[in-house]
Amino acid sequence: MQIFGLQKTTLLDFPGHVACTLFTGGCNFRCPFCQNGELVLDSASQPGITEEEVLGFLKKRKGILQGVCITGGEPTLQPDLENFIKKIREMDYLVKLDTNGYRPEVLRKLLGEGLLDYVAMDVTASRENYAKVAGVPGLQIQRIEESVSMLLGQEKIPYEFRTTVVKGLHDPKEFEAIGKWLAGAKALFLQSYRESETVLDPKTAMEAFSEQELEGMAEMARNYIARVEIRGVE
Repeated sequence: MQIFGLQKTTLLDFPGHVACTLFTGGCNFRCPFCQNGELVLDSASQPGITEEEVLGFLKKRKGILQGVCITGGEPTLQPDLENFIKKIREMDYLVKLDTNGYRPEVLRKLLGEGLLDYVAMDVTASRENYAKVAGVPGLQIQRIEESVSMLLGQEKIPYEFRTTVVKGLHDPKEFEAIGKWLAGAKALFLQSYRESETVLDPKTAMEAFSEQELEGMAEMARNYIARVEIRGVE
């Protein structure tokens, strides 16, 4: 596993649980608003954390932490992700996976093996706008659709969809289309864009929508999804 960051305690990342968060390197998307630009573009230059160090940390924190969040970058790019999760679960930790959904075959395997306790999938935009917002010309939208359908079609594992909303990349009206696409989902979170020195592409013109604007988008999606909430508004 290529691990480049460890947040030792979080009360927010894994709903209902005290957890830690691990950051993997590399990503198959190039979303200009990504807050972990260094991990996506130049993970090799970042100080790494060995798998043994992580497992040692988790051993010491047993009884304090309940879960482990694995995020990125894009964790499903890691060839040994499955074996690593098995080691974590052998220590009686719950596992939450953050993913962009572009490798549905990996998500299916992890779900089928019963290795995940929560999934958070980024739905970057409406189908029509996906390639632009993800920064991937020629993006195969059917891969995203497969992961979405997979989560919508299962009842055992809690999950959420989330969209980072960025003025300059998103049209507010597309949240009607996103709502229709994700109809019946357990939860959709609209995350307000945050300016940062670490965003992947600071040259792209981006800014946050107002809370009122975000609420209007949420209302569109609520026509199809019972729970739609806003995150990150200051």
